[in-house]
Amino acid sequence: MSIEVGQQAPEFTLKDQSGNDVSLATLRENADVVLVFYPFTFSGICEAELCSLRDDLQDFADSGAQVVAVSCDSRHSQRIWSEQQSYSFPVLSDFWPHGAVAKAYGVFNDDLGCAIRATFVIDKSGVVIDAFATDSLATPRDQVSYKDALSKL
Repeated sequence: MSIEVGQQAPEFTLKDQSGNDVSLATLRENADVVLVFYPFTFSGICEAELCSLRDDLQDFADSGAQVVAVSCDSRHSQRIWSEQQSYSFPVLSDFWPHGAVAKAYGVFNDDLGCAIRATFVIDKSGVVIDAFATDSLATPRDQVSYKDALSKL
């Protein structure tokens, strides 16, 4: 990961699953941001991870944080998936230019054309206060890492 704790998070504007523009700057006006990059929509490990976040969403809200998921998939597939899984948080499409935001954060896998499993916790001033990733696409993030990150807010 090229963006590290203590650095300013790269700004972005992406479409959510409903086609709305969502910017980091606007998100930060209301809450700290937990930016969750995931590789592929409709994949088992990604679904399990995002469903865990969905099920623990109140923990994030209680900490004053907004969960935002990002992948390089199209917003159309993300919309269907979000509806099927009842995700109430924004799922953003980094589809075009392909992976531009993942590349800005240093979490784009060039060989596979997707983001790796990486999370950035960004405070309201735009500073990364925590960041973590897994060693492989086949390894889900540990929920304890999220709890540790929230304790830093």
